[in-house]
Amino acid sequence: MTTKKILNFLDRRDLADGPCLVVDLEIVRKTYRALQRSLPQTRIHYAVKANPAPEILELLVGLGASFDVASVAEVNMVLEAGAAACDISYGNTIKKERDIAQAYRMGVRQFAVDCPAEVEKIARAAPGSQVFCRLLTDGAGAEWPLSRKFGCDPYVAICVMHLARQRGLDPCGLSFHVGSQQTDPAAWQRSLEQAAKVVQTLADEGVLIRCLNLGGGFPARYLSDVPGPGDYGREIRRALRAHFGNALPDTVIEPGRGLVGNAGTIRSEVVLISSKSPGDPLQWVYLDIGKFGGLAETMDEAIRYPLTTRYGNTATVPYILAGPTCDSADVLYEQRPCRLPHNLQIGDDVLIEGTGAYTSTYASVGFNGFGPLAVHVV
Repeated sequence: MTTKKILNFLDRRDLADGPCLVVDLEIVRKTYRALQRSLPQTRIHYAVKANPAPEILELLVGLGASFDVASVAEVNMVLEAGAAACDISYGNTIKKERDIAQAYRMGVRQFAVDCPAEVEKIARAAPGSQVFCRLLTDGAGAEWPLSRKFGCDPYVAICVMHLARQRGLDPCGLSFHVGSQQTDPAAWQRSLEQAAKVVQTLADEGVLIRCLNLGGGFPARYLSDVPGPGDYGREIRRALRAHFGNALPDTVIEPGRGLVGNAGTIRSEVVLISSKSPGDPLQWVYLDIGKFGGLAETMDEAIRYPLTTRYGNTATVPYILAGPTCDSADVLYEQRPCRLPHNLQIGDDVLIEGTGAYTSTYASVGFNGFGPLAVHVV
């Protein structure tokens, strides 16, 4: 999974410089093209929160991508990379009114909502803008579900879109998200069925929905194989035809993890190997990176990253894996220990693969004095 370009870069970098993430842009490019082929009539809005490295954003601008942002800071990042404001969607449903106003001044005209209060803010701070109402989904099949924090039920969504029109906004679309690292291509079927009912109800009441934002959820490959972009494209197209027939709305997807996850590898160093008692069958391996250094998605051991070492195919044994900080929560894999070489030594490097997404942006800026995760793009 780690490319030759990444390995060549790491060969030139001193392990003493600390953990780092290295991203291969060519993998991002190939994955973007694969997603385009799988859904040729669908616009791709890259979820900037996954990895906002300037080189990634500039590449995607050049490929014709649009962008999903979660803050004014991300709006700035995308504009600085060369994107046009009309290609930016403010997809976070939780926004300060002054941030809505600032994004509007910067040219953003598309905002997500999931409640009447958010509509009122946008009507005041971004008059005439397009709004997408986010529907609540159960996230079944996702390894990183999004729970009930975002979205609303169909009744609320219908009320929200009527309110948007009353306030002079353009209630142009619905959105949903089937959960991050969604391993079931059929997951979109359930959400599209619900969306179609809302679209029909609104149409009967005089509100025309022109676009569906199908969200993210496209997976990276970690320890197990996952379906490819073509599998997801076929299932999504089938579900769209089943529920909308020939009257297909415009569609948007928001890949993040699925676009950049497998383009990156983190190199870490073994700081300590120890046992808690003489009879303990499991040793602990402590790396110089942990939950607070960018591996937050190991919470509840939800995302299990592939680990490789210079020992190749030598015999492995189970270890408990933890990070370096003085916080007892900084344990990566204990309930399901990971397997590493039996002869692993302090000072060895460990490559943590599939870490191009949701690592650098999760890293703390100085917890315990450890600096942010260094990012290099090759």
